[in-house]
Amino acid sequence: MYIDSHAHLEFPEFDEDRKAMLDRAWAAGVRRILAIGSGTGPQDLEAAVRLAEQYEWVHATVGIHPHEAHRAESAHYESLAQLCRRQEVLAVGEIGLDYYYEELARPIQKEVLIRQLDLAAEVKLPVIFHCREAWEDLRKFVLKAGRNTEKGGILHCFTGTWKDAKAFLDARFYVSFAGNVTFKKSDDLRAVARQIPLDRLLIETDSPYLSPVPYRGKRNEPARVKEVARVLAEVKGIDVEDMARHTSKNFLRLFGLRD
Repeated sequence: MYIDSHAHLEFPEFDEDRKAMLDRAWAAGVRRILAIGSGTGPQDLEAAVRLAEQYEWVHATVGIHPHEAHRAESAHYESLAQLCRRQEVLAVGEIGLDYYYEELARPIQKEVLIRQLDLAAEVKLPVIFHCREAWEDLRKFVLKAGRNTEKGGILHCFTGTWKDAKAFLDARFYVSFAGNVTFKKSDDLRAVARQIPLDRLLIETDSPYLSPVPYRGKRNEPARVKEVARVLAEVKGIDVEDMARHTSKNFLRLFGLRD
């Protein structure tokens, strides 16, 4: 059994073949997908929930992505609070900080992140973090401030250092790797993955992005999460079936789900 812990199933890239794409995932052994409900922006926070309603094996998150932080309004936070109480919703996310794009105002990102962290703590849900070139501030606003560390969460599509990973591992977070861990030039990332305990590893596709080798350059989809598991298994020196078992067990544990 494989579990894709992060996929944007509602994105328009899947509009023409969404059902076929999900059928391919099931045929490949993917038995759960966490559909991330933040990519379309705060104007449609229910996007992933609608999919989770249709497919029993698809779960949802809700959240305002840092790329969309400037669009957040009071009404959106009210919607988030209501959606967080839906049984299909397992986490608040993806949320976080992204300092790669200079045009994204950092003060606004921080404000939106803090409000969502406070909401996650209130509704007692884990969080899914997006972090790009902002690890110091993420540690400051989450770990040093003591916000929402009770339920932990996921460092999605991890690209940081061992120092970054360890800081959040100590706060009961899980580290998820995507297709970029399979890239030829990702030796540093694989070196970090080698140090992550097996009981804290997760796999994801971040579909439709970051298609793994040998599909790089093509639209990504959940069926290809097996390639991420294969590379991580090589890094850890175990069979891919063992990696699938460990990462699936970790996902179920984090979200309190039964196999």
